[in-house]
Amino acid sequence: MVTNSLEPSLRGLEELRGKKNLLAFSAGSDSTALFFLLLRQKIPFDIAIVNYQLRPQSDEEVSYAKELAQSYGKRLYLKTVALAPTNIEHEARSVRYAFFKEIIHEEGYHNLITAHQLNDLFEWFLMQLSKGAGLVELVGMDVVEKREDFTLVRPLLLTPKEQILGFLKSEGIHYFFDESNDDPRFRRNLFRHRFATEFLRHYPKGVAKSFEYLMEDKSLLLHPIHSIEKLLIASRPTKEYETKRLLDRMFKRAGYLLSNEQKEEILRQKSGVIAGGIAFGMDESSIMIAPYVKRKMQKNEKELMRKMKIPPPLRGYILQEGIDLRAIERYRYSDKE
Repeated sequence: MVTNSLEPSLRGLEELRGKKNLLAFSAGSDSTALFFLLLRQKIPFDIAIVNYQLRPQSDEEVSYAKELAQSYGKRLYLKTVALAPTNIEHEARSVRYAFFKEIIHEEGYHNLITAHQLNDLFEWFLMQLSKGAGLVELVGMDVVEKREDFTLVRPLLLTPKEQILGFLKSEGIHYFFDESNDDPRFRRNLFRHRFATEFLRHYPKGVAKSFEYLMEDKSLLLHPIHSIEKLLIASRPTKEYETKRLLDRMFKRAGYLLSNEQKEEILRQKSGVIAGGIAFGMDESSIMIAPYVKRKMQKNEKELMRKMKIPPPLRGYILQEGIDLRAIERYRYSDKE
């Protein structure tokens, strides 16, 4: 295929080159366009698709995914699942990402690529705005997002849907339309059809540029999270609500979503173990979390940990991994300087 002026530009490709990448595929317009755009950029990738068996065309979408994988030499991962009729959207997302994480861990992929685009980002923004939200919640997605064991990359995040559809039409590329996108039972569809689509039809460049600025502002405002193996370290904000947001980010990177009650518990206890598997510790200057490891310590090890003010629940993991305590000290207080 010859590149044309309608072809969307991709972001975050530097994260993908020379890496092992997995594309979340659905056979819809966005992931199909991204499939062919990644091919043009010579980005290596395989594909994964979930068949929820919710629509008559689900099997056709899987067949199309298999056809593309065979034609272009891609490995395909398939999961077939039947969802309960209640809270389908949430359950589908949970199943999908659990499947992707399983593949990534078992097959050693570095990156997960998703086809989220500008309309998705703007719809999320409007939904959060309607509920009352701060900058972190309003800009809920980034082009490149580091997770605990992989990096999530959204190359189309600042590309409007209309441009994606124009590209597919100009190239004669087949894709499937998901009728659930028009289902009024889903709150997101209300925002899509009443507000987001028409607004972006008129002002796509301005909205994309605004999100670029907002993402930059968010990165400046957010406290950086440092990692040594699976030990996560950050300087502690002075305000309680900022501390709660930082806890959200840290535990999310560790693969766990905190409830508000758990955040309150962490603030009260200062150190302990959440959900039986993640150790945490904080003082006035820093927050640390790591996998919980129960380990018997020698007297000299205990004394050293005490002098370095390492919270007891974290000590087993730090000793097991042989982590340099000087590196921990440097990260704990570097952002306070």
